[in-house]
Amino acid sequence: MSRIGKKAVDLPSGVSASVSGQTIEVKGPKGTRNFSATDDVTMTVEDNTVKITPRGSSKRARQQWGMSRTMVANLVTGVTAGFKKELEITGVGYRAAMNGSVLKLNLGLSHDVEYTAPEGVTVTAPKPTIIEVEGIDEQAVGQVAADIRAWRKPEPYKGKGIRYKGEFIFRKEGKKK
Repeated sequence: MSRIGKKAVDLPSGVSASVSGQTIEVKGPKGTRNFSATDDVTMTVEDNTVKITPRGSSKRARQQWGMSRTMVANLVTGVTAGFKKELEITGVGYRAAMNGSVLKLNLGLSHDVEYTAPEGVTVTAPKPTIIEVEGIDEQAVGQVAADIRAWRKPEPYKGKGIRYKGEFIFRKEGKKK
């Protein structure tokens, strides 16, 4: 039995969900998102809750049960509160600035890096050393944050680079004489 799958997803006020076949569509104040589940689970909407049940007792059905419930919960969270990732830039001369809708990064390379976020994801730089990535799709927000971080991953000796807020970087000791 899936502990996660057993829990019903509550729909807060202002959020509506509709199921058609294996696709659920969730509408909320921030937008509309949908998810297509596999044929191994059944989704139903009853009394402001979404219930997911497996169709059978196979291993795949039990796996899809918990995953589908989590995906629906993420849809509800996305259309109500949204998702946000913060990145911190550490290093002398490393900074970020917004140039219209383009993020301009100075990362010690021979050129400035310009990054344009995909549709549905908002990138802001409130301070030269902080980057905020926001949106209603958790996967897209995480991917954009990972793409930005990939330009200059934190290195273990001085800790310079782009890191997630709260990320721990294991520091190494330099060579000795």
